[in-house]
Amino acid sequence: MEAALAKTPEKRQVVFIVVLLLLWEAGSEAIRYSMPEETKSGYLLANLAKDLGLKVGELTTRGARIHHRGNKELLQLDAETGNLLLKEKPDREKLCGATEPCVLHFQLILENPVQFFQTDLQLTDINDHSPEFPQREMLLKIPESAQPGTVFPLKAAQDPDIGSNAVQNYTVSPNLHFHVVTHSRADGRKYPELVLDRALDREEQPELTLTLTAVDGGSPPRSGTTTVNIEVVDINDNAPQFVQSLYEVQIPENSPLGALVVAVSARDLDAGIYGKVVYSLFQGSGVSLPFVIDKFTGEIRLREELDFEVTNQYNIEIAATDGGGFSGKCTVAVQVLDVNDNAPELTIRKLTIPIPENSPETVVAVFSVSDADSGDNGRMVCSIQNDLPFLLKPTFENYYTLVTEGPLDRESRSEYNITITVSDMGTPRLTTQHTITVQVSDVNDNAPAFTQSSYTLFVQENNSPALHIGTISATDSDSGSNAHITYSLLPTHDPQLDLSSLISINADNGQLFALRALDYEALQSFEFRVGATDQGSPALSSQALVRVLVLDINDNAPFVLYPLQNASAPFTELLPRAAEPGYLVTKVVAVDSDSGQNAWLSFQLLKATEPGLFSVWAHNGEVRTSRLLSEREAPKHRLLLLVKDNGDPPRSSSVTLHVLLVDGFSQPYLPLPQAERDPAQENEDRFTLYLVIALASVSSLFLLSVLLFIGVRLCRRARGASLGSCSVPEGHFPGHLVDVSGAGTLSQSYQYEMCLTGDSGTGEFSFLKPMIPNLLLQDAGREVKESPHCRDSFVFS
Repeated sequence: MEAALAKTPEKRQVVFIVVLLLLWEAGSEAIRYSMPEETKSGYLLANLAKDLGLKVGELTTRGARIHHRGNKELLQLDAETGNLLLKEKPDREKLCGATEPCVLHFQLILENPVQFFQTDLQLTDINDHSPEFPQREMLLKIPESAQPGTVFPLKAAQDPDIGSNAVQNYTVSPNLHFHVVTHSRADGRKYPELVLDRALDREEQPELTLTLTAVDGGSPPRSGTTTVNIEVVDINDNAPQFVQSLYEVQIPENSPLGALVVAVSARDLDAGIYGKVVYSLFQGSGVSLPFVIDKFTGEIRLREELDFEVTNQYNIEIAATDGGGFSGKCTVAVQVLDVNDNAPELTIRKLTIPIPENSPETVVAVFSVSDADSGDNGRMVCSIQNDLPFLLKPTFENYYTLVTEGPLDRESRSEYNITITVSDMGTPRLTTQHTITVQVSDVNDNAPAFTQSSYTLFVQENNSPALHIGTISATDSDSGSNAHITYSLLPTHDPQLDLSSLISINADNGQLFALRALDYEALQSFEFRVGATDQGSPALSSQALVRVLVLDINDNAPFVLYPLQNASAPFTELLPRAAEPGYLVTKVVAVDSDSGQNAWLSFQLLKATEPGLFSVWAHNGEVRTSRLLSEREAPKHRLLLLVKDNGDPPRSSSVTLHVLLVDGFSQPYLPLPQAERDPAQENEDRFTLYLVIALASVSSLFLLSVLLFIGVRLCRRARGASLGSCSVPEGHFPGHLVDVSGAGTLSQSYQYEMCLTGDSGTGEFSFLKPMIPNLLLQDAGREVKESPHCRDSFVFS
């Protein structure tokens, strides 16, 4: 047993129709092994991995497979060791018949990547068949007039073996009249002829029985025998002679039964029964003949269907025998013509489904095509639809790979139906189609996309907790878990905004909820970012901006900044008795923490000691005199004012104002001019004097306390250099003020700084101190100013 590498030129033709027909031939190297037939199964033929130069185990990792042409699987590959084993005992005569040499072709297919190797196995013949004659007995009728040297043809023995193992010699049993001569035909086969050595005498010996032996050339030789019965007949001078010794005819394989193949003709110069010729099929070419001959006319017709792919040529020997037993023979060579009666066959060898999207050139399928016909009938064209992103590539002989032309996009198209069409070049053309459905699997290559880049949501203040304020939405063009979106709140960069206490989001549907009641006066608007993340690997996400605008409702009553309403003593304004009509007594200053029309304020005089003496301007809160003062006017007046906003429903606050009539600012406490004093009037004047003195004392103590407080504050500021201002938390009141200035009646201008504590919610003053601020509101001698040292502070002068 030996294995040898040999270069075997093979031709393969791959036909593509692009614009014109392109033909080329390619050679390939094949690994050839040789072994005798009838070798037992399990025999180690060779180590294929070693012969191919591959590492042990590489055949397994690359998915090595042996492809057998035909249905016979003779070889078995052990991918782990690389050993090529014999799967079953081969019979050369069944596999190759008379073909010599007997070479069986196999293909080794490697995947990942795809690679092909040609493997040839040559089966050498062994002498496992004995020669066998078609019949156990043969009958020869020889006229007694036959001369010595006359030759009589005999039927040859059949031996399926080839070469030296086929029939090599014929012998005949010892006798006095005949010997046998062995001849060779053009194809190398041996046939016997019986030669007459001594004239026959029918009267002496009418019959002879000989044993014909066929011996092959094997070691040891095998033999087969038949009995030749010779009948000696009376004289017949002439043997039949055919018109042609060789008839060559061609017949298509699709000819119908009974079709005439050829008509042979022989003549016999004898007369009578010795001149009548009968035709018969003398011997074929070792196979069952699909022909029948008319023994009287010599017409040869079909009795069975022909198949070019099984047998493409027949050699028939025709015998013509006369009535005297003489015979002649001729040879009819029948060439079977191929017709295009076999459609191409397509066999899928490897199929990769589904194909991940965005992958580069990917092998979808490996397949082979074959056609049992020959010539143009066996040449094939392989194609797919033009509008698909796939290509057919020829690889090895009639093997093709179906590959992607480039990356696929599942979102554009998730499934392709690829029809592979294989047509031969015969007439008419035969076509085979095979459809492959290729699914494109999803890859997480699309991030979720929000329906809007930003969302604006509106919510009224004082809302109920867990109120649904809006919904954000995103879509993902991927599928499966790659398209399952989860929503989340992203961290905010504003450290003062505690987003987790304000807003929550439903991770599944993107619904946003306000966790607590919002206060417009504390937070008018805020914004944050939301994220949408899919569940792919790796996960992809996108962001959107959400703005929440808090809508104001009228939930705050106006707050009176001036005059102060929380003092221990009522606030008193001084009014000279000589004031002209329209004189500005004071100006009521109020603010509203709401916005819009909810903060539009109007002023109204509800009650007065002398109703017709004072009036209030509705839009600016100025309290002015309506007429001249008379000597009879009461020295003290109490006014009740209403400050109302424009909300729905409106909210209001009341202001109590005390006005003291004086003759001049130098002696604000002088009593009224006396006309006729009575004791009751004197007591009332005395009470008024005491009241003025008490007010002056309280005012002095208050101013002293304020100055002391300012001194302490200044000391603290000197110690803490980093504290440059009065830090007061943001309150409920905006930084704008209503103008409260007017034509005042005070003898000098006073300025006070007022800081509002925003956290308390009551709007009370934190402290008062004289200062020189930036002018905000100015009207005559009074000023309302904003302090640079604290937020939401106001200054009155």
